Amino acid sequence: MMDVSDLLESLKLTLPAPAHAASDAKWEGAQRLIYAATEEAYADVAFATAADVDSAVHRARHAFEHGIWRHMPASERCAIMQRAADAIVAHGEELAALHTLETGIPIGQARTMHVPRSAENIRFFAEHINSMAGESYDQTGRYLSIVTREPIGVGLLIAPWNAPLVLSSMKLAACIALGNSIIIKPSEYAPLSVLRLVELVHAAGVPKDVVQVVCGPGATIGQALVAHAGVDAVGFVGGTATGRRIMATAASTLKKVGLELGGKSANIVLNSADFERAVDGSLMGIFAGNGEQCLAGSRILVEADIADRFIDAFTARVGNLRVGDPFEAGTEIGPLAFAAHYDRLQAFANIARTDSQYRVLAGGGRAPGFDLGYYFAPTVVEAADNAGPLCQQEIFGPFVTIQRVANLDEALACANDSEFGLASYIWSDDLPSVMRARRELRAGTVWVNTPMARDLRAPFGGFKQSGIGRDGLPGSIELFTEEKTTMIPNDPLALPKLGTAKN
Repeated sequence: MMDVSDLLESLKLTLPAPAHAASDAKWEGAQRLIYAATEEAYADVAFATAADVDSAVHRARHAFEHGIWRHMPASERCAIMQRAADAIVAHGEELAALHTLETGIPIGQARTMHVPRSAENIRFFAEHINSMAGESYDQTGRYLSIVTREPIGVGLLIAPWNAPLVLSSMKLAACIALGNSIIIKPSEYAPLSVLRLVELVHAAGVPKDVVQVVCGPGATIGQALVAHAGVDAVGFVGGTATGRRIMATAASTLKKVGLELGGKSANIVLNSADFERAVDGSLMGIFAGNGEQCLAGSRILVEADIADRFIDAFTARVGNLRVGDPFEAGTEIGPLAFAAHYDRLQAFANIARTDSQYRVLAGGGRAPGFDLGYYFAPTVVEAADNAGPLCQQEIFGPFVTIQRVANLDEALACANDSEFGLASYIWSDDLPSVMRARRELRAGTVWVNTPMARDLRAPFGGFKQSGIGRDGLPGSIELFTEEKTTMIPNDPLALPKLGTAKN
């Protein structure tokens, strides 16, 4: 495995840097970025300051108020965004390398999933600019009521570290397609791919003040941006505890919020499933992206009659997963993104090894053969009780629990016995079972006989503690626009003449 300096030279990467114009002692500092495969530092990213935050919001607001973007004809905005999508594709290898460098997600997944999806996000919202329509009502006979949507102003995205390109591009595209300005605060652990993405967006023709990046920790920079009176809407993707704090802060200025938060998604496998497809899909559902996904199928609920067969087949495949250098083409599981997260998974593994309600079937600690790097072995744990921490808390890694259930009744009860409700999976070729699960699962998305699929025309978000609001076209329009009603009389009105009577 190359050391990080040789790796950077071989990739011919020029690391993007944030541009901070102001100087202020408040919140001075920088994030040292560590390559997860070798634990070597490869960059320092300076934090923004209080003055930088205020300047960024002021510039975004000025750009919005003066209409340099929102007053541009929709066809021109669409063309610019299409050029940005083309640039993402053209620079796909560079973006994939940055993504893998800072997340540890295998380069093959970055190339084939994250980069193409980021371009698709921008194309999708660009193409929908010209199809936006209002509503009109004429039922009263006296008035024509016209309902239109207008851009809200300045949007804020606080982006996560696990899929920085896909999730930043989605909110960025939605926000600016609707005529707004946006400020992105990437995770301090994964700022580089977002910085480069925004450079490409600027080069395509989006004015620099319309899309800006402000780097730094959530506790200072993120908090200041959420609290700023010049920000109109906040989109956040991340943990539930942080989402609660953001919502409380946003309430002080009555900002709109869209929160995609944690998940502990149940993956139901019934006797009636296509067995091989269920094994394949269940592996994808938990181990794609190193398992560091809020929508991962991290609780497998398998019907008892096929449980032994499923567990044997699934565990054997897990043992064959290729853990290794994320820049090697054959790697299926790379290192976890950063040290604190690796330590967190080790703590969960310790629970699995020491609590009698669990049985470790695979993994459960550092991946064999790696003395350096945040390599965690793909882990399978059989759980006897859904109430324990491994079945209730979001682990967010290549770590899955399997529980045996007697039938669909027990599977649904177990699936819904969670504070989360982001997504659910069901594997069955029995239509009545599928239709019942679709009705009764308390989750924002139900995937039937498929691992993670998304349609940007459809909403995506969570029930319960998994969030508020929805991604996708309808939810994005709701978050980043305001509705306006204009009422026009159909005929001149004969109005009462107040103040004409003589005293």
